[in-house]
Amino acid sequence: MSFSIVEFVKQQEPLFVGALTDQAVTWAKESQFAIQLFQKNDYLAKTAISNPTSAQNAIINVAAIGITLNPASKLAYLVPRDGSVCLDISYMGLLHLAQSAGCILWGQCKLVYENDTYESNGLDKAPTHKYNAFGERGPVVGGYCTVKTPGGDYLTEEMSLSEIKATEATSKAKNGPWKTFWEEMARKTIVKRASKYWPRTERLDNAIHVINEDEGVHSEPVMEHVPESEIMNAENARKEEVFNKAQSLCESMEASENMEDLKRYFKEAFLLTRGMKLQQNIQAVYAECKEKLEVTEA
Repeated sequence: MSFSIVEFVKQQEPLFVGALTDQAVTWAKESQFAIQLFQKNDYLAKTAISNPTSAQNAIINVAAIGITLNPASKLAYLVPRDGSVCLDISYMGLLHLAQSAGCILWGQCKLVYENDTYESNGLDKAPTHKYNAFGERGPVVGGYCTVKTPGGDYLTEEMSLSEIKATEATSKAKNGPWKTFWEEMARKTIVKRASKYWPRTERLDNAIHVINEDEGVHSEPVMEHVPESEIMNAENARKEEVFNKAQSLCESMEASENMEDLKRYFKEAFLLTRGMKLQQNIQAVYAECKEKLEVTEA
């Protein structure tokens, strides 16, 4: 059986090389890691023999995503699941991909326990999380993932225990790693949801897709991350546009030759500046123009 597995893995070299996205991931090393995984897990090897297509796809995904099977790194594994060989990417693997692809500068994901002190400081700041690492922390009540983007923004995503459990209940892996490595799966769930708000990259998107396909998890729509600087620039541009439009309407009010035109321009300017201090200036200009017209018409 071992010989068959070795030959099978070696046959995947052309497909692996053709799908490779990260030159740091090499066939020479990854093929050996794959062979080691098959040889150490008889059930995994039997699954590959009975479903070679799934094993082939899992090996190709290693190259396409650009992640290593090196057991020392603990980033990704080949695992048997529902009669197929799947590429299982850990939460550390997702964070590693995000960092290497330039989505984030760094990131961390931690679980929060009942006896911890936890305080949320908003989505754009890291939370305050204090705990006794060597004491009794109680049961898990939730978790969070905080990352720093290349733009300098901090992004924090939090999940309650009930939200994590809801994901577990819909996963194909609920009777597998969710039973044996619950905390790791919980962290991966949090990181996956947090990644929806990070800058997008194809490698990370591919990794999330593979995880969702293999674990049968529904993927929520992605909300693209927009740096705070872009939001501020857009808001300033909008305010400038409103100011220029309001100024133009004030000039039109001053040039009005009758009350009907004056009121029409005033109404448009008043609605445009609703809720803004600028509206006071609009009202002052209108009052002045109205007074002049009343004198003229008299």
